[in-house]
Amino acid sequence: MKKLLPILVAIAVLISLHYPTQEAEAIPAFARKYKISCSTCHVSIPKLKEYGEDFAGNGFVLPDGEEPRRSFIDTGDDALILQRELPIAVRFDAFLQAEDRETAKSDFQTPYGIKLLSGGQISKSISYYFYFYLGERGEVAGLEDAYVHFNNLAKSNFDIMLGQFQVSDPLFKRELRLTFEDYKIYTVEPGNSEANLSYDRGVMLTYGFDFGLDLIGEVLNGNGIGPAEDRLFDFDSNKNFVLRASQSFGPVRIGAFGYFGEEKNEAGYKNSIRYYGPDATVAIKNWELNVQFLHRRDDNPLFMASDELETTLDGGLAELIFAPRGDRSLWFFTALYNRIAGTGSAFDYETLTFSASRLVARNFRILGEVTQDFITDKPRLTVGVVSAF
Repeated sequence: MKKLLPILVAIAVLISLHYPTQEAEAIPAFARKYKISCSTCHVSIPKLKEYGEDFAGNGFVLPDGEEPRRSFIDTGDDALILQRELPIAVRFDAFLQAEDRETAKSDFQTPYGIKLLSGGQISKSISYYFYFYLGERGEVAGLEDAYVHFNNLAKSNFDIMLGQFQVSDPLFKRELRLTFEDYKIYTVEPGNSEANLSYDRGVMLTYGFDFGLDLIGEVLNGNGIGPAEDRLFDFDSNKNFVLRASQSFGPVRIGAFGYFGEEKNEAGYKNSIRYYGPDATVAIKNWELNVQFLHRRDDNPLFMASDELETTLDGGLAELIFAPRGDRSLWFFTALYNRIAGTGSAFDYETLTFSASRLVARNFRILGEVTQDFITDKPRLTVGVVSAF
């Protein structure tokens, strides 16, 4: 680890010095469609600025004007909106990691992930989005995000999303984080439970009020996005439910989250699941602070006959992001603290990550980060690139 550290740091420094920052010639699908820079929507790949969030929330339609006619084919049929070109983009991530393991001390995780992405309009109020993981940690992972978005129904701020998505998307989007280190509380699954706050199938309902209040409800299968068995994706007759409220007060946003569900295995044993907790964001000038706390309770995560196997998990994250020049920064610095503590010690997790990123093109970012694992008392060093084209 000590011998490899200078090499990794040198690689990061040489890359950042060698490449001048420029507008990239190969830009992702939406930038190609509208002939605009990636910086219109992104602070830094993949993190969105407010305009980008509005664009995505508006069904991938520009929130401040008419769609350019050049992007669509004139079919002579007012009931048909046909994009002139199918919007396709690629995301490519690669990393080099060093950690004090019993096996490999260093690891070329190249490529770590390759995604094929597409999204856009189907009609004036219907859009779609999906990505296919061509390779994730060496395996073909298949579809993750894949949904149809019904936007501004009845000419109101009421939206419906139907398909596959991350349950935690209304909280903090894992896909848009700047660090290699994950938001761990969203992915943990106690015992034999198949429910967490990452990917699931279902429907999401959203409504936004003009005074800053957003209400969200989700109805979910509750068992992830694995393959169907006997043509069924859901393994039991239960559905899980999410309720979410978020209120903005200028630079401060405060939210509350609740998840209620039940699982049943083939033997008929049930597990009731409850999540609840607050979250908040404070964004002032070049600083952004994100805080999340969640309590999870499972009354029978091992699906046993005994009713004395309750498991509780308390955890969350605190993330501080500093962009020296705001949404025009080339450098980004992130500190991320993850913690989970629960029944026993099997699910305990505690890490502190410091990450530095630099844009060498609008769609190409290098990063270097150090994560201290307080459970194993070992550091982990990661250097890598995140790109989209």
